[in-house]
Amino acid sequence: MRTFRSRTRTRTPRIPGERRMLVAMAVDATGSGMYVPFSLVFFHHVTGLSFATVGLVLTVVGLLGLGALPIAGAAVDRYGAQRVQLLLYGVRGTGFLLYPFAHSLPAFAVVALATAFGERAFPAVQQSLIGEVAQGADGDRLQASSRALRNGGLGAGSLLASLIVGFGGNAGFTAAAWLNAASFVLAALLMRGVKAERRAPVAAEVLPSAGYRQVFADRPFLGLTAANFLNSLGYAALSVLFPLYITTWLRGPQALTGIAFTLNTVMCAAGGVVVAARVRSRGARRTRSAALGSVLFAAAFAAQIVLGTFRPGSGLVLAGALLLIVALYTLGELVHSPSAGALSVAAAPEALRGRYLAAYQLSWSLSAALAPSLFTALMAVDGRLPWGVLVVTSLVAAAIVVRLERVLPGGAVRVIPAGRGVRVAVATG
Repeated sequence: MRTFRSRTRTRTPRIPGERRMLVAMAVDATGSGMYVPFSLVFFHHVTGLSFATVGLVLTVVGLLGLGALPIAGAAVDRYGAQRVQLLLYGVRGTGFLLYPFAHSLPAFAVVALATAFGERAFPAVQQSLIGEVAQGADGDRLQASSRALRNGGLGAGSLLASLIVGFGGNAGFTAAAWLNAASFVLAALLMRGVKAERRAPVAAEVLPSAGYRQVFADRPFLGLTAANFLNSLGYAALSVLFPLYITTWLRGPQALTGIAFTLNTVMCAAGGVVVAARVRSRGARRTRSAALGSVLFAAAFAAQIVLGTFRPGSGLVLAGALLLIVALYTLGELVHSPSAGALSVAAAPEALRGRYLAAYQLSWSLSAALAPSLFTALMAVDGRLPWGVLVVTSLVAAAIVVRLERVLPGGAVRVIPAGRGVRVAVATG
């Protein structure tokens, strides 16, 4: 009996409704994984339009979709993150339901624009929801779980789509689109069973009427956003710079790109929660652990410069070195992502959390838009140059976060022990 009790005390208490949230995240990610890894091919097959047309439309609507962020942020502050999230699930699900019927250019552009609004706004809204349902270490744990499920779900969805297309041919792409739409419906149904309890703002807090003026006047939070922009360039490197670097500068086989992606995905899915829990158990400040993740990024990028200088002729040596670098890079991601995400949520005033996190999410979107042109321009000069730039941006980001430590709210910098300040319940009707 004593042994049983001691084990019970050591178990991390779950937030009521947490299982439903995590399952919804996994379902959402699995559906998205059915098209994210090969979006151009996917949309070409489900719409019948040319690759050039699909690529142009996706670029334009992706930029226009950034306009959804401030709108979604204001809606979260007024109506709550859960209501906005359910609306976005509906928009995204409807979009993928209609894609197979959007064979003309105008129809595809309209559906793609609506879906882009939902896709661009969703991460900021989900971050806001995590802030509503959990505080302190619970929030950090949910951040880590969300990241791990995202990676695992994308990998599972990609594999599932490959099987569907392999057996169904072109019709398999339509099936994948509709299964993705169904995943959003299922995720929405699961999230309806979780009711976030928003606390009414007190007099000492800023009121929603302050709007984005308050966000842009908050210099510490803008500093966090700037640091995240610098770090997000590093996140973009794996998908944008890494394949180009392998095939051109290192003259390695394209297969190494797939192996690197697989290693990153497996490490993130299997180790995300464990690494984040280890960081929390050591009592690290969120600012320090986020900075440590940035330093690990810089070390991985510096290793790429060394590898690109020697350029080993042996394929086995090259593959081994690249995988070690990817493992180091992924470790930086596992340390940085949960702490940085929880820091941004905790640093935002509750009454304006939606607007704050919409502004923060803009740093991710801008880096995603800038990274391809920046990396290719630098690669044209020297294959090692973009990695050198990333070393600098990562170290500057780490320095910014550490410097902001003294001006950020204490509750954002230091992790409150799990189990305190929980504000979520399972809906009963």
